Amino acid sequence: MTYAETLAHIYALGRFGIKPGLSRITRLLAALGNPQDAFAAVHVVGTNGKGSTASFLSSILGAGGYATGLFTSPHLISFTERIRIDAAEIAQEDVSRLAERVMAAAPQESTFFEIVTALAALHFAEKGVQIAIFEAGMGGRLDATNALGGILSVITPVSLDHTDYLGSSIEEIAAEKAGICKEGTALVSARQHPDAERAICRHAAETGCRLYRCGEDFDAFWQDGRLNYRGIGLALDSLSTGLSGRYQSGNAALALAAAELLGRSGFPLAAEAMVAGVSRASWPGRMELFPGPPRVLLDGAHNPAGAAALAEALLEIPRGRLLLVAGVMADKELSGILAPLLPQVDQVFAVVPAIERALPAAQLALFCRRAGVGAKEAGSVAQGIALAQSAAAADDLILVCGSLFTVGEARSILQSRSFEPFRG
Repeated sequence: MTYAETLAHIYALGRFGIKPGLSRITRLLAALGNPQDAFAAVHVVGTNGKGSTASFLSSILGAGGYATGLFTSPHLISFTERIRIDAAEIAQEDVSRLAERVMAAAPQESTFFEIVTALAALHFAEKGVQIAIFEAGMGGRLDATNALGGILSVITPVSLDHTDYLGSSIEEIAAEKAGICKEGTALVSARQHPDAERAICRHAAETGCRLYRCGEDFDAFWQDGRLNYRGIGLALDSLSTGLSGRYQSGNAALALAAAELLGRSGFPLAAEAMVAGVSRASWPGRMELFPGPPRVLLDGAHNPAGAAALAEALLEIPRGRLLLVAGVMADKELSGILAPLLPQVDQVFAVVPAIERALPAAQLALFCRRAGVGAKEAGSVAQGIALAQSAAAADDLILVCGSLFTVGEARSILQSRSFEPFRG
């Protein structure tokens, strides 16, 4: 099959939807010879900051000289973004070749995410990866990535998400996410809502996991625009970070703490590698600035916690007006995403990303107008960006956010690349 045919086949598996459980992925990995046993795995779960944290840690491990795999989702522009080794995306020909093997071995009704998880494990084993970071797709306990034996788990801040599958409260959701941590291994946790903290502490006590908490066992803080880290066994001062935004201090702290602990599991890292890794980390679509003029800022904020962090980061960016190009999914709660941002916004261009279940632009624009901000129905993401650029002065800032799919489509437009939209 060609790469395009392969993607069409894989994407068609989306018809099986979300089916939490480990039986299918476990059988699939066994049929492939359990490729996940060829490398060590680190699990990253949570609601916000998973991708940034995984990127920081991957960059640190790469700077330390380890062949490092990184598995994340969803992609912004291209499927190949999901599977990387030392920051290099998987080649299209490898996707086609490995997908054929995986799909031939897959149990009936295997889901898209299960197929892709197995494909990543097979690729990492084939290429001699020593350690791989796997970002969970949803939850943790029943997520396909939990079929891999992790030597360490990281939990980023937990808030309400996927309530149809994970539970109706933050405590229930945190318990599901913490369930990915294997008995007797280390568990690194961000600052958490008290209900999430309770669930995580309970899981650690029940499984004998050694819990390391941000704010208690390690932390990071800004000073004169540089990051200072106070860790489990070392201190690092005046770090530069490859990812922008004050909220990245928490993500960097998680990655640095995880890096410290990996030294106890056979992956020692010098302080120089930690410093270099944090400074080199990149994560497209998160506080990513295109210089302009006018400047265009892309950020994947698509839930209340992410929007609040973005709103705080925007306060530090000098600008004239702030023009917002926003497109959201119909199943998202508009107020939680837009309310933190609208007080800083001068004009909204409501758009519809090119994916099913996107919210109509008319509804989004009406919400913004009722909140007291001028808003236009701008049509597609491309049309919204064009309208915002026409309306902007040289010192204005155009912000694109509301959904990772909106951001991915915008990024493809700004880079003149083809866009492969898929929700999963």
